[in-house]
Amino acid sequence: MPDTPTAGAVQPLLRGRFGRRYDFVESCASTQRLLAPGAPEGAVAVADEQTEGRGRLGRRWQAPAGTSVLLSVQLRPAAAPQRYPELTVLGAEAAAAAIRALTELEPTLKEPNDVLIGRRKVAGVLGEAGEGRVVLGIGINANVAPEELPAEVRIPATSLLAETGRRVDRRLLVAELLAELERRYDAWLTA
Repeated sequence: MPDTPTAGAVQPLLRGRFGRRYDFVESCASTQRLLAPGAPEGAVAVADEQTEGRGRLGRRWQAPAGTSVLLSVQLRPAAAPQRYPELTVLGAEAAAAAIRALTELEPTLKEPNDVLIGRRKVAGVLGEAGEGRVVLGIGINANVAPEELPAEVRIPATSLLAETGRRVDRRLLVAELLAELERRYDAWLTA
């Protein structure tokens, strides 16, 4: 697909340090499993498809191949571990800001980790902490056709395509997401 967020397609669009280490795979179980404990801060793992995507409380994150932004970012916060859960909210705020920047939509947050348009979920964030790091897994339903959205979910799902009637370039969405996340993360570190 022309908007596949490969390293070669996204790295020229990056505006900061996040994503300079960028691993892309066509398919994997979960991008969170692709980031090694020793990976540097800001390292990113991106997949065109996840077969075992996860959300909070063991819920599944489903998306047809080639339709969504599915990525994980490695953070190594110099902060007290009890503050780590705040990073999930920060990731959701960054996803909402990236969506807002590329569409005319006004997403809202359902803390701690859901991004909604109206009352429908368009994105989710899963933060996992351990070994002095936090891995933020972020999924955004970008170009999922309305008939392909999961029906058997707790919160009804939507996509940017379903809401706007037009496709969103996932490469631009990844670059915007990483820029928004980095800006918010740097501010969080100094708060």
